[in-house]
Amino acid sequence: MEFRLIYQGTLPAASQSNTRTAEKHALRKHFHLQLRELWKQHPDLRTQSKQKYFVSESGIVLAQSDTPGAETWLEHIAADHIRCDGNRFVPLISVAGGFTCTLNILFLRRDNPGNLIDHKGDIDNRIKVLFDGLRLPRDVKELGGYTIDSDEDPFFCLLEDDSLITSVTVTTDRLILPLESDRGLADVMLLIHVIMQNPSAVFAGGRLV
Repeated sequence: MEFRLIYQGTLPAASQSNTRTAEKHALRKHFHLQLRELWKQHPDLRTQSKQKYFVSESGIVLAQSDTPGAETWLEHIAADHIRCDGNRFVPLISVAGGFTCTLNILFLRRDNPGNLIDHKGDIDNRIKVLFDGLRLPRDVKELGGYTIDSDEDPFFCLLEDDSLITSVTVTTDRLILPLESDRGLADVMLLIHVIMQNPSAVFAGGRLV
């Protein structure tokens, strides 16, 4: 499965003195809206959010809507990722799900193309902030002072952990949109192409989803 996430706004770099927890969760809130829409629109994900299943001794089977104990796969994922004072999260890509992903990022900014790697060979710390904004928060501290809103139950994230990113390419270019009054010179625009991969299918010579 492939799709694109879009972001336009501030993307500050993290440092030892400021890990940017608030900015990271602001990114999560931004991507939550797009991922929630993806679960509504994509046929396979829509089925997983509506069709109820029942776990029996013979395995997972389809169930009637009124079957006791039956739940959607979406509800199952949310129940399996409760954290941050009892809030439910839904990572699209998780360890249990068996998927990983490749990210191809178009990074537009009001600067010359390039300069993504510094003289020490370190990648721009803004990319590291982005990666944290794509994964689940580990604890309440990582909410950066935010609370989980009522319409964020469950809260949709791309990744359970950023270790599930197996490959990244970043293309930088100049952002040439006119600067609007509510935008800053340091704001960026990101187009993130997400390619989900099933390593077991690759190993078996199967076809990628």
